[in-house]
Amino acid sequence: MSNTLPHRFCVAPMLEWTDRHCRTFHRMLTHHALLYTEMVTTAALLQGHREQHLRFNPGEHPVALQLGGSDPDALAECTRIAADYGYDEVNLNVGCPSDRVQSGRFGACLMAEPSLVARCVEKMQTAANIPVTVKCRIGIDDQDDYADLQRFVDTVASSGISTFIIHARKAWLDGLSPKENRDIPPLNYDRVYLLKQEFPQLNIVINGGIQTLDECQAHLEKVDGVMVGRAAYHNPLMLRDVDRVIFGDHSARPGDRELLELICQYIEQELAHGGKLKYISRHIINLFHNRPGARQWRRHISENANRDNATVDVIRQAASLVPNLT
Repeated sequence: MSNTLPHRFCVAPMLEWTDRHCRTFHRMLTHHALLYTEMVTTAALLQGHREQHLRFNPGEHPVALQLGGSDPDALAECTRIAADYGYDEVNLNVGCPSDRVQSGRFGACLMAEPSLVARCVEKMQTAANIPVTVKCRIGIDDQDDYADLQRFVDTVASSGISTFIIHARKAWLDGLSPKENRDIPPLNYDRVYLLKQEFPQLNIVINGGIQTLDECQAHLEKVDGVMVGRAAYHNPLMLRDVDRVIFGDHSARPGDRELLELICQYIEQELAHGGKLKYISRHIINLFHNRPGARQWRRHISENANRDNATVDVIRQAASLVPNLT
């Protein structure tokens, strides 16, 4: 089994969640996990506020930019820009099922056009010397036989890419909302396992419904990497064990008090440059998930962080309500 790093454990791209504040927080918890941005469309980069979309903190490495689009030339130009900004990887989104994405002819609907996806990633690879990867589903609508997935991967891999991140649910593009598409189509991990067996030369990363590091370890017996999304966001302290459990790195990770101090230092730096506490604190509100004092922590932050003049003292006061800090 390949031990390709750092795809062995990844934190998924999550729209409106995995911004640079979230990623900086997650990096405090794990040195080795590969972090992903929210999906950014080619139009947003080429016509919008580029710095707003691409800015990241140097400490986030390794960090990957996820792109949405279907025009090979536009994707190639955005890949070049991403490389210039210092991203470690560019990932093409072929998995998002939202109406907005379909109307723009990108996301999961592209699974019906494997030759186009192959042309896109081929162009992207020629644009810059950083890895290009694809994130997709196991199928879409009625095009959901294993043979369809096999054909898609085989066609796209012919472009030269070697890493596929596969959400082990198909996407219903007609009739289900994006939220429903995260839960209703049943998971089929065996299909991803079979894909790895049939394409042993590829780096196959599994995604979808993974809740614990024990589950991650079980998947890693059969594929090369795991990608965790909502579980990592809603219970971020699970990331503190990733380096030890998944990567075999037993160097100490920050205890509660040290972590809180790192968070407070980061907040102070951001506020000094005109940032607002509410945009940072929303990512740490679940920090003490299922621990004594978690409710008081969440309530204090929720009631006080949204003020325009809120300072880091809100976080320090919330921390004082949490017992048994390590």
